[in-house]
Order: sequence, then structure tokens, then C-alpha cells
Amino acid sequence: MTAVVEVRDAHVVHRARSGGLLRRDRVYALTGADLAVAAGETVGVVGESGCGKSTLARVLVGIQRPVSGSVAFQGRDLWAMPPGERRATLGAGVGMIFQDPSTALNRRLAVHRILRDPLDVHGRGSGAERADRVRELMSLVGLPRALADALPGQLSGGQRQRVAIARALALDPALVVADEPTSALDVSVRAQILNLLLDLKERLGLALVFVSHDIQTVRRMSDRVITMYLGRIVEETPADRVTDAARHPYTRALFSATPGLLDPIDPIPLTGPVPSATRPPSGCPFRTRCWKADHLCAEAMPDFSAASRPGHRYRCHHPVEEDQPTRDLARQEP
Repeated sequence: MTAVVEVRDAHVVHRARSGGLLRRDRVYALTGADLAVAAGETVGVVGESGCGKSTLARVLVGIQRPVSGSVAFQGRDLWAMPPGERRATLGAGVGMIFQDPSTALNRRLAVHRILRDPLDVHGRGSGAERADRVRELMSLVGLPRALADALPGQLSGGQRQRVAIARALALDPALVVADEPTSALDVSVRAQILNLLLDLKERLGLALVFVSHDIQTVRRMSDRVITMYLGRIVEETPADRVTDAARHPYTRALFSATPGLLDPIDPIPLTGPVPSATRPPSGCPFRTRCWKADHLCAEAMPDFSAASRPGHRYRCHHPVEEDQPTRDLARQEP
């Protein structure tokens, strides 16, 4: 399948103040990321806070330029385009759903204005056609027409996120990136928003990147799951295999730490210090917390290895056995 978006060997390094006023440390936010997303496919991205998930999302939508590597959208290098062409391409072809709809929406604009704005900026259709599109978008995400004149502050959290989703879909984008789209919502409405995203993905054939720290939610939403640790992609797994067939110890630990009501298991204990993104450890960055780490892990970051099923790859010198249940790993002493 042709990739809608493809990232190759992308590196992102930030500068952060630490110590004195003149000292600025390098923060290695993304290191050697490779990812391709095809039309109609949902790719989930999981990992702890600070692992690089949101940085990868910003790279995918063209907000963040990598210091090296490439980002291609529908076969064209984004950062080789003139700035105006890049803005027009991304504005029409990519939609983003942010974590907190309270801050993502202009509180002074009514719902119909928020949804019409992208159509006005990109000159889509006549005035009447834009008004029709606004009504269509509201219907698409399950918003009653009576809310068209409401301000964001007059809506519930779930309704605001529906507005944000509708805005992301206004120009029929080929790619939608959802960065923790339910974490700011009440538990009671999270399932509604997730079901809405699943339904829209099927109906519209979107390429969807779903970023979350909740591996159980990502497993449900996705076709493939990307596990990130300290700015690196350490495993890529078919979603139906991420629970008990993942090979990287960190992916297994993430899954075990997510409560399961039907079949709960004890979390895999991780000991040792959490490394800093300004001074990442040598070799495999997970080695400081991994119960399987040895001298080899300190010497070199392993290359990707392929698992038995296509689409499953991992970077680990000492991978978990493919058929070893996570429950058994949780019983082991680190």
C-alpha cells in the first residue's frame, strides 16, 4: 500500500535551559524514527510521558521540522516544498485532534464559525456550500444543529471534543493525528469519543494516528501499535498481538501496568532510574530499568529484528519469548 505519510530516520533535538542562564542542554526528543501510515490504517503510538509520542505526532503533521531525516506526505518531501505550498498541502491534507478541547478551540467563536474557518481559509466552495458543509460536519460527529450558535464554554467536554474532531475533518484530510484525544475527558464520555473515531475511520477511510499512554485503548483502536521509549521506536506490533506476543520487555511492562477488569494481572516491576532525555544511556535506553539487561545492552542499540508474523519488528538484544504469557513475566523477580 502507498503510504499517506512516511517518516524516515527522523531526529528531533530541543534546547532546554538548565543550571545557569547561559547553559542550554540538548534534549533528544526523537531519535531515528521510521514510520509509514497507509490510507485506511490506524497506527497507535504508546509510551510513558516524555517518550516522544507528541513529538512524533508534530513531525507527522509538519508542525515540527526534524533536524535530520525526511517526512513525505503522499510521496512528496514536506520540507523540500516552498513554505506556502507546504502550509497549503498540510492545511488541506492533515487534521489534528488535540488533547484538551478547552484550549484547542477559540472560546470567542461559535461552533459554526469554528467549523467554517478552515473552509474560508482554503476557499472551499461558495458561501452556501460552506454553510451546508458545516451542517454536514455537525451531523457527522453527532452534534445537534441547535448548538451551531453555542460558544465552546457552553458545551460539555465531550461536545467540545466532537467540535474539534469535526474541525479536523472539515477539509476531508487524508491523515488525522489524534494526540491523547480522550485524556482530558470524563470517563463517562471517553468511550463515546473513541467509538466515534472508530466509526469515522471506517466510514471515511482515514489514515489515523492515535497517540496515547493507555495501551489497552490503543490496542482496541489500532491496526498496528508503535511502542516508544526515550525518543526511540522500540517495537512495532500488530494490535492483536501486542498483549501476549510482543517481544520487547518494555511493551510487555506497559501492558501489564494497565488494569484489566476481565483478566487482571500483576504489573511487571521495573527497577532502576528513569533516564534523562538530555543524557540518554549508552546502548539500549531501556537497559537501566530492564530485568533482562546485560553488558551487551550497554554497548549497542540493537537493530530491528523481524518476528514470525509480518509487520512485527522489535529492537532488543534479549527479547521476550513470543509465546510467553505476560502473566508469567509479572511473576518473575527482576
